[in-house]
Amino acid sequence: MIRSRRIKGARGFSRAAVAAAVLTAAVFAQTPAYDVILRHGTVIDGSGLPRFRADVAIADGTIVRIGDLSGAHAAAELDAEGLVVAPGFINIHSHATPEGLPHAENMLMQGVTTEILNADGSGPLDIRTQLEGLASAGLAVNVGANIGFNTVWASVIGAADRRATADEIARMRTLIVDGLVHGAWGVSAGLDYKPAYFAQAEEVIRIVEAARPWRTNFTNHDRVTPESGYSSRAGMIETIDIGERAGLTPVITHMKVQGHEQGTADQILKGMREATARGSYTAADAYPYLAGQTGLAALIIPGWAQAGGRDAMLKRFADQALRARIVKEAEEAMNARFGGAAGVYLPAAKQELTAVMRDLNVPAGEAVVRLLEQGSPGIIARFGIEADLVKILQNPTTSIACDCGSVAGEAQHPRYYGTFPRVLGRYVREQNALPLEDAVRKMTALPAATVGFVDRGLIAVGMHADVTAFDPTLVIDHATFEEPTRPPNGIRFVVVNGRIALRDGKATGLQGGRALFRTERMPTRPMNDGRRSLKRRGRIETADVTLDVSQDARAHHATGAFRLTDQRSKVSIDMKEFGSLQTLGEWASFTGRARLRATEPERSVTVILDDSEIVVSAGDYALAGTLTR
Repeated sequence: MIRSRRIKGARGFSRAAVAAAVLTAAVFAQTPAYDVILRHGTVIDGSGLPRFRADVAIADGTIVRIGDLSGAHAAAELDAEGLVVAPGFINIHSHATPEGLPHAENMLMQGVTTEILNADGSGPLDIRTQLEGLASAGLAVNVGANIGFNTVWASVIGAADRRATADEIARMRTLIVDGLVHGAWGVSAGLDYKPAYFAQAEEVIRIVEAARPWRTNFTNHDRVTPESGYSSRAGMIETIDIGERAGLTPVITHMKVQGHEQGTADQILKGMREATARGSYTAADAYPYLAGQTGLAALIIPGWAQAGGRDAMLKRFADQALRARIVKEAEEAMNARFGGAAGVYLPAAKQELTAVMRDLNVPAGEAVVRLLEQGSPGIIARFGIEADLVKILQNPTTSIACDCGSVAGEAQHPRYYGTFPRVLGRYVREQNALPLEDAVRKMTALPAATVGFVDRGLIAVGMHADVTAFDPTLVIDHATFEEPTRPPNGIRFVVVNGRIALRDGKATGLQGGRALFRTERMPTRPMNDGRRSLKRRGRIETADVTLDVSQDARAHHATGAFRLTDQRSKVSIDMKEFGSLQTLGEWASFTGRARLRATEPERSVTVILDDSEIVVSAGDYALAGTLTR
């Protein structure tokens, strides 16, 4: 009644106002609440817990709602009916190329959204410049980097086989710490590759233990030596010993049991469990193939013959007495590691080493030397058996990683196009060797915890929106050693930081990737598998903070309260909706959604509590300091 009288009393104005109000309401109703919604999918959130059916909404690059969103709408709606909606896969052993990262089609088709570069101890010393340079060219996937021990060693010692002085060790320790200060996610090494091969274990420990305060990881391509009888198990034990004694988490990378030790995976897996029981959490990564890729000289020509670099090696080839010794020892290495010459394939020439031997009418070692005199070809080296591989994949602390990376089309090993779909298709669906939930965990939350991510690797409110949706009934690899670039099937959608990078199996060209930098508040850690809780109250300068958060072992998200009142910035957070709570001793982290001010929309919030130090991040708002009682 009152409204009718007012309209009649001021016809023009009131009618216009009503019309405007109606129009505003209509526009508001049509305005998308979210950027992307994946609808009707089966969510496997990365935790290893059972799947559930839900919609997933994304806004401003983060996951903002999970549940029945039938009443909501988004700028882009993806039909995930019949699909598994999972966190984006994380490749923690990447050999991506700068040319490949702007498009990363081979990785997006596998569901990968994040890669950790500088594997096997490689990469530049200046981590920040490396990542910022890659980001300036555009990134289709996220990239982080390790600091490479091999690069550190070679930059100080060179190619010679000699001992490091105390001063040189101090310089190398400084380079390791500099890498971590500038955002490295761990220390990688390839002690099987020269010249790092020449570093004694005690020297390696003294150098990498400089990273101990950072609570990070030591990821190593195990060293297989003639002195150990070409034992890959001995090399993996060395990795565990170095990590344990240096105070870092040992990670056995592209884990495999080679050559004459085939069938003994149980022994090294037992060693990993024993190290963890001693308090030195031990992890691994592996790819689902029985052959690797490397340079022809790297693992075949004896270390002493490679000392000083390629020119020095060629001079030794020219010495007939040394040549005979090199040929003999090269054959011993091939026999022990790859089952002889029949285990070596030359992908560029599409030729078996045995065929080269026939063409040249020479034995295996001489064929290798002659090939190396002409150049430095790559090889595919066959090393293992299926039974060992399955046991390694089933190991609870083994992540799936491809030992590959984003490339601009070229590849000589099928892992560049097939790794992650192969695990999901062959080892989950066809062989039932892994439950689907556990396979997804090994591609997402487990590698995230292994490197130290706090806001990726889970489908959870407040996490960065890296999402992969795949058809579990169709996903499979098609790449082979003869045709290594054949694309896989089954990966339908990939979202990178909220941007749709793959739609209906085709790359969109959107570059949603970012350079990711680690901080000292992001420790390497085992995944939580029990009830955990966090309860603290205190003050940071002008802000009052209350934390009372817990999560049951079988719960997909935490519950409780997080309140922060910052008088200086007029921020008042009262979080009611949480993602997952992650804990390690006196360290904890969680994400969630909350308003910072009553007049503003909700934001995603990340909280890290490290003993008494707290870091709160929410868009352009950040608070860090010591929480005092």
